Amino acid sequence: MSLTRRKPLEALLQQASHSALKRTLTAKSLVALGVGAIIGAGLFVRTAAASAEAAGPGVVVSFIIAAIGCAFAGLCYAEFAAMIPIAGSAYTYAYTTMGEFVAWIIGWALVLEYALGAATVAISWSEYLNKLTGGSIPYQWSHSPMQTSATGVSGIVNIPALVIVLLLTLILIKGVQESATVNAIIVAIKVSIVIVFIAVGWHFVSGANQHPFTIPTGTPGHEGYFKHGWPGVLGGASIVFFAFIGFDAVSTAAQETKNPGRDMPKGILGSLALCTILYILFGYVLTGICNWKEFGGAGAEASVAYAVDHYMPGFGWLATLITVAILLGFSSVILVMLLGQSRVFFSMANDGLLPKLFSDIHPRFRTPYKANVVLFFFCGAFAAIAPGSLTGDLTTVGTLFAFVLVCVGVIIMRRLRPDLERPFRTPLVPLVPILGVIVCGGMIVSLDHRSQITALGWMLLGFLVYFLYGKTHSKLAQPVLEEAPAGD
Repeated sequence: MSLTRRKPLEALLQQASHSALKRTLTAKSLVALGVGAIIGAGLFVRTAAASAEAAGPGVVVSFIIAAIGCAFAGLCYAEFAAMIPIAGSAYTYAYTTMGEFVAWIIGWALVLEYALGAATVAISWSEYLNKLTGGSIPYQWSHSPMQTSATGVSGIVNIPALVIVLLLTLILIKGVQESATVNAIIVAIKVSIVIVFIAVGWHFVSGANQHPFTIPTGTPGHEGYFKHGWPGVLGGASIVFFAFIGFDAVSTAAQETKNPGRDMPKGILGSLALCTILYILFGYVLTGICNWKEFGGAGAEASVAYAVDHYMPGFGWLATLITVAILLGFSSVILVMLLGQSRVFFSMANDGLLPKLFSDIHPRFRTPYKANVVLFFFCGAFAAIAPGSLTGDLTTVGTLFAFVLVCVGVIIMRRLRPDLERPFRTPLVPLVPILGVIVCGGMIVSLDHRSQITALGWMLLGFLVYFLYGKTHSKLAQPVLEEAPAGD
């Protein structure tokens, strides 16, 4: 049956060995890419939001819960990335284990994570740039036409968001090594500022702000089951999960890694571990400096800078540095998201599921430049004319869905091809993958219905594209490949 035809693993490995993409990345580069994608909007924005909306000071535990779920998925990603060192991430893994239709579904879902995620962060980048410049950018040129200010001014186009997407697209077209270098510089700066905040802020932590540790039952505005107490800590985990989005983008660069069998697991798990430690310390200090209740009111916007300005006297300069770190953090997130999406499209086009232009390589830079150009127009359009609320939650849905399918894929591949060489093996299979499915699936269920319905609509559109184009243009649909032994 064509919907379940699988791409032979041998064909994938041969494709990787004859790749036109340039292999320049090392384990350190991959860890930097992962940290670049992870530390951004999640750390600087979602920490305070989760504390105010559900977890209180218990947001520290929320980070641990979310990290555990990501760790299960990360271990599964690491096995696939080391075993199948090719661009495409979860899409490629699904094509080999669960068949073409599931691969298409996950590739389409990754658009929610990477492309729309990049657009969402670009919108936030514009907001913080305007804050750093004292609101000097006119409202109509820094907001969506769907937004109106308190004074009645309507937005026209978000120019700063469009510009940052363009600049980072040009860097990606120039080359992945150049992109990795720029990203590494950004990562070093923003991680340094995060560490400074933790070190300096530690002296201003007040135990009174962290007691009680969870939001008390009966607190006004927190009537929902996952809005207070320990269930609220679980609810907070769903909110701060956004802070971990990005480590899986490391796997999309497998085809450009010098030694993927050795370095991909280090890049994926190393970036996840480093960021988890920073998140826990950051959350502890932030909720210790400022009471969680203020993050739902006056401190809702630019929460970290608010806490520094109001509760760390003499450190106003740090608030400015944090704003700069946020801009840098957002920039590196956008960079890695655009990198990941272009590599997914590259793989899908190589398989015939998308038009060939997405797999065309620049003759000089050896990057999928046409895919980057198309993504600029797609992401740029959303960044320029759509409000961030329209795309934000969809990023989480696409990511969690990809995590679930990768976990399932490890179990399937262990049964289908137990003989394959695995430079890295996920421990305790099938327990770890099953736990990954349970935790990530549970977070999908806990999301609001609007996000779930919108994601369903996106997937239905994807089905239409697949049956009108992908199914008939797939290389596995060609007679010469239909007889491949791994096909269905």
